[in-house]
Amino acid sequence: MPRRGLTMPSRARWLFLGLFLLLMLLLFAYLLECTPPADISMAMPGLAVDGGYGKEHYQALLQEQEERHLNRAASLKRQIAQLKQELQEMGDKLKLLQERKEPPGVQGLAETKDQEPGDLLEYLHSQIDKAEVGTGARFPSEYAVVPFESFTSSKVYQLEMGLTRHPEEKPVRKDRRDELVEAVEAALDIINNPDEEDGVEDDVPMQRQTYSDIHFTEGLYRTERDKGTLYELFFAKEDSSSFRHVTLFRPFGPLMKVRSTSVETSGVVINVIVPLAGRVETFSQFLHNFREVCVQQDRRVHLTVVYFGQEGLQEVKLSLEKLSSEESFSNYTLVPVDEEFSRGRGLDIGAHAWNRGDVLMFFCDVDIQFTLDFLNTCRLHASPNKRVFYPVVFSLYNPAIVYGNLDQPPPVELQLNHKKEAGFWRDFGFGMTCQYRSDFLNIGGFDLDVKGWGVEDVHLYRKYLRSDLIVTRTPVAGLFHLWHEKQCVDELTPEQYSMCIQSKAMNEASHSHLGMLVFQEEIKAHLRKQAFKTRSKPEG
Repeated sequence: MPRRGLTMPSRARWLFLGLFLLLMLLLFAYLLECTPPADISMAMPGLAVDGGYGKEHYQALLQEQEERHLNRAASLKRQIAQLKQELQEMGDKLKLLQERKEPPGVQGLAETKDQEPGDLLEYLHSQIDKAEVGTGARFPSEYAVVPFESFTSSKVYQLEMGLTRHPEEKPVRKDRRDELVEAVEAALDIINNPDEEDGVEDDVPMQRQTYSDIHFTEGLYRTERDKGTLYELFFAKEDSSSFRHVTLFRPFGPLMKVRSTSVETSGVVINVIVPLAGRVETFSQFLHNFREVCVQQDRRVHLTVVYFGQEGLQEVKLSLEKLSSEESFSNYTLVPVDEEFSRGRGLDIGAHAWNRGDVLMFFCDVDIQFTLDFLNTCRLHASPNKRVFYPVVFSLYNPAIVYGNLDQPPPVELQLNHKKEAGFWRDFGFGMTCQYRSDFLNIGGFDLDVKGWGVEDVHLYRKYLRSDLIVTRTPVAGLFHLWHEKQCVDELTPEQYSMCIQSKAMNEASHSHLGMLVFQEEIKAHLRKQAFKTRSKPEG
């Protein structure tokens, strides 16, 4: 990549030349002071003559030398003070040049760090503009997006695994831990020592509080090789719905503060929209999770169920009425649709069924399990007319294979872990998303001509990639896709059928478990041979 921005203006070059000459003068004066006389007999000639002078003569010479040194020291002090004054004046001029080049709201973390003036600083800030900090970048397809990786104080949730890495890294390797700790510490320094321009979001007043690393709740980061590393860090006091959000950027150099804001989530209601046709037992399991997380804990969630067809509709209605009576919960809407099932159509109907202004929507499937922390993550990473959130779901493998050595699989709650043998990050799925209703309507919603499974969510995702909105894509710890057998029906288009088969294959088991299944007969034959050899071995 060409090294842009490294050519300094002529004015800055003269300033640096003057600064260099002053420093050389200071060094020369210091060497004169510290260098001893080359020949002490020349410095004190009386020592070369045996007995030529008396004691008084030598005392006079010593006094003369002392006065000479005191005069030199005083002269050097005056020179040093003068140089310091000139250095201060040059530093002020350089700072003025930097401020003229520096866009508002962006500055270095520490003014004492060495920063090149002029074009180089302008280039570093241009890197921030290209890193999707203030506005979204337009991408040709979903494959061009660089996803974030998410982390807490002890774990990193990563997409790039290969055969040796794990979906959940714990403990975090030292180099990555040092990098993330540095970012968290820098964010804490910004929060606890705010600048005047540190603002708020949605006109929420910022209250001065002291935060520490125990208040760090979650973070995202990603590195783009032609830009740098972007960090999104969130902090909150215990049992508080008010978050501090700090954005940092490292343009392959020192960390630079982008902004520090306060985010209030207490009034943000999430409309969970679930399209459904049949699968009544799975819906009962979903409703159990919804009751525990949304009704009993969060209490800021509305549930919209768009049900296709008549078969199973009555059971779903009774389940919702039972939840309502037992928990005094009325924040739900059941929308019956007498049509052929279409996921995009169902989500579109659910979005339009809301008639109370703008709202944060979570497009969800019936086989999804989520945690209380995920709801806060959903609120933090979606912002109207600015940002949409596309979390990467952790998809669980077939429990009959994963727990094949047990009599029966453990309860669902005990299956929710990020082990490599238990599941994988579904980075090719774009169905689960948090976005505001206004953004969904402005972008044009789903392609309603799509029927059946898949594709419609990818089309919506591509629309956002080609817009000015920021698309945040990252694995999320509190979002799980439960295994269920997939049926790839003949009515699907070739593209849909291919995606369905791909999803079905990846959904079944890990690489090692599938290998054990493929070579099962070979393994059994080997075990039979080993058992035969053991039995036929003569007793000694």
